[in-house]
Amino acid sequence: MNAEPQKQTRQLGAAGPAVYPLALGCMGMSGMYGASDEQESIATIHAALEHGVTLLDTGDFYGMGHNEMLIGRALKGRTHNALLSVKFGAMRAPDGTWTGIDGRPAAVKNFAAYSLNRLGVDHIDIYRLSRLDPKVPIEDTVGAIADLVKAGYVRYIGLSEVGAETIRKAHAVHPICDLQIEYALVSRMPEAKIFPTLDELGIGVTAYGILSRGLLSGSLPAPKGDFRAHLPRFTGENGQHNQAVIANLKHVAASLGLTGPQLATAWVLAKGKRIVPLVGARTRRQLQESLKAMDVVLTADDLTRLETAVPPDAIAGTRYDANQMRMLDSEK
Repeated sequence: MNAEPQKQTRQLGAAGPAVYPLALGCMGMSGMYGASDEQESIATIHAALEHGVTLLDTGDFYGMGHNEMLIGRALKGRTHNALLSVKFGAMRAPDGTWTGIDGRPAAVKNFAAYSLNRLGVDHIDIYRLSRLDPKVPIEDTVGAIADLVKAGYVRYIGLSEVGAETIRKAHAVHPICDLQIEYALVSRMPEAKIFPTLDELGIGVTAYGILSRGLLSGSLPAPKGDFRAHLPRFTGENGQHNQAVIANLKHVAASLGLTGPQLATAWVLAKGKRIVPLVGARTRRQLQESLKAMDVVLTADDLTRLETAVPPDAIAGTRYDANQMRMLDSEK
């Protein structure tokens, strides 16, 4: 293992901005993993910006708008320091249930109007549909975002959890800067078809779920309000089996003087300069631990040893439940 800092910015594709190599994913600050502390969340955002992190990732459906309003409060007087990546399209009912995806052009512009207001900004840096709407051609959805780019309300267009064919269709309408997709030591599906397509087209990656929603850090679902309680990797026999996988990760990490989460984060950083990992820190302590991965450069031998100890088929259970997996264009 080398210990040379990876502080250089990474380009989000040929058509996108240069950003700090790690980004802050803010979803967990709005109840998806159970209760969170708003003041600590804001302090964590401030700490990330002060450290040099430039990209903040959110969705207008995180906490039914709560996450955007939280970020808006955190960025008062600091908007010049941050780039905002916003997902839209996932619809929710008053009781919090999910009711579908809306990628219609008129809906795109409506979602954007509300996001701009909640965030307190005059433009969104990267705007992306959260999941493919099977009823609306991706060309129509991206075309509507392109209209927002022309009007100055959006700077760059991204995609989320779509497959190679959809990527090509979208990129033909307007240059795509990055694809947001789950990618981790135990979630390596994009390597087969999606990443080669992105390389060909000059599109970057913002990788979420780099710790498999805390699984690789040993985190367990909170007693209340934690959606992980319904995910196959955390439940029943799968959950018990996966503890052995986590033990293998911790063993390799300890031999390198790292924690499991630091090694898992360093692994994603090492998989290509086009990839920007999203760190889902909810506290300053979690953020500081994640940032230490920036000081690690894994050798080829380190990578081989880790990937042998934790092969992609070692983990039990899919990354989402069966219904959500069916919705993923990226898995088709």
